[in-house]
Amino acid sequence: MTAINNPRARVCVPVCARRADELRAAIERAAPLADVIELRLDCLDTDAQLDDALRRLPALLRARTRPFVLTFRPAGQGGRRELDAATRLDFWTRRLRPLFDDASARPDFVDLELDLVSDPRRREELLRIFDSTTLIVSRHDFAGVPADLEKIYTDATSVPRAVTKLAFHAADATDCLPPLRLLERARRDGREMIAVAMGEAGLLTRVLAPSRGAFLTYGSPDDEHATAPGQISAEDLRAIYRIDSISGRTMIAGLVGSPVAHSVSPHMHNAAFAAVGVDAVYLPFEVRDAREFARRMAHPLTRELDWNLRGFSVTAPHKGAIIETLDFVEESAREIGAVNTVVVEGSGLRGYNTDAPASLAPLEGLIDLVGARVAVLGAGGAARALLRSLRASGALATVFARDASRAHALAERFGAASERIAGARFAGFDAVVNATPLGTRGARESETPATADQLRGVRVAYDLVYNPSETRFMREARGAGCESVVGGLSMLVAQAAAQFELWTGEPAPTEVMRDAAQRRLK
Repeated sequence: MTAINNPRARVCVPVCARRADELRAAIERAAPLADVIELRLDCLDTDAQLDDALRRLPALLRARTRPFVLTFRPAGQGGRRELDAATRLDFWTRRLRPLFDDASARPDFVDLELDLVSDPRRREELLRIFDSTTLIVSRHDFAGVPADLEKIYTDATSVPRAVTKLAFHAADATDCLPPLRLLERARRDGREMIAVAMGEAGLLTRVLAPSRGAFLTYGSPDDEHATAPGQISAEDLRAIYRIDSISGRTMIAGLVGSPVAHSVSPHMHNAAFAAVGVDAVYLPFEVRDAREFARRMAHPLTRELDWNLRGFSVTAPHKGAIIETLDFVEESAREIGAVNTVVVEGSGLRGYNTDAPASLAPLEGLIDLVGARVAVLGAGGAARALLRSLRASGALATVFARDASRAHALAERFGAASERIAGARFAGFDAVVNATPLGTRGARESETPATADQLRGVRVAYDLVYNPSETRFMREARGAGCESVVGGLSMLVAQAAAQFELWTGEPAPTEVMRDAAQRRLK
């Protein structure tokens, strides 16, 4: 088997060029990021481009500075061309055959789909051709976790001297359990294996698999050229997730929610871990059912994965549902009815709410909260956390919402007044806080809970939304002449800093976290 003399986690960077004359430049861009380079020959637009690439391949292989994998994958297996078995066999046994007559131009690996080696006679022919090259025998499933996964593993590992690659789509973080279990089985069987859960929910396999024995993991050359769903860049694998330093001892933390792929929390926490020198990594966990995640992946008494999970953040829509899975919930979190931070401690899970104390951080130094009149727009979880903190600070809060009965019930719970938001005027309020999701990047980015006309006469306008950094609510407030207009970044950093301290026992490097969040938001 081809040796890769690299103590780091092996990251394979795919090159997917449409034209043969683009291959050399694409390889040169990939090389600084890669331990292995995969040439995706199925990406070439036409047969003419493929012929041209085959003429160029010997020179490219002789000049390589990294091991090469050659791949010619059909569309049904994630490739870019419609290729039946006969076409693929002709490619491997005839068209590529001249490469193997010259040892200096021989590829290090070839990736063959499992169906090509399922027939024993065909398998023997291919093994003879590639007797001095390592085979990767692969199977890709884009519909989800195959029901016959164990049989697929057995069939793939029956090919001698081959690396087994199994990749399938994950809809939930719990779908990452089968590939991680297969890695454990492959280690016991003495087999080399690549196990990947594709899609945004599968990210943790791309980051953690090398530390759990995977032969390699895949990272794209940049954010624009991923060759599989959920594939992140090789640069992010190394710079953000520090994949080269992850081991079985590494502390794991993460973000439980849906969706989570575009959260800035991994950027903040991983930068903080690096700055303080903590052996830890923070991952996004795409989760549909918080109870199942807690049972199967988090709780020390029931989880199906042996990992050093220290805790996790919780975001929408799971802040309320997670409570029933916890062994302890702090009083403020129980009163608010929302947990945004879980700590794994001993044999149980402990829940906290760091949103509440952090929610007032952006107002510090702008107004004296004792006796201040504060309008809270919205009646959801963010409003509950804010209202508890306002009550503790001595502020006089009023809840404004479209649903008057919901606003009244929430206000009564936290000793506040309530009003209907339609037609409201906020002149005379010291601060108006947007605690709704209106203005968040995405489908509702152009919306605002209050206009400039409503906000005239307000001293401070504060938006809990942090992405984008300048929301429509903030623009309306500037147009209204508010003295101070602030976004939610300071709250985001403050609540994350409190989480960091709960998990590590170390003071959080807040400026490092703020800088990381700002870089990501830009």
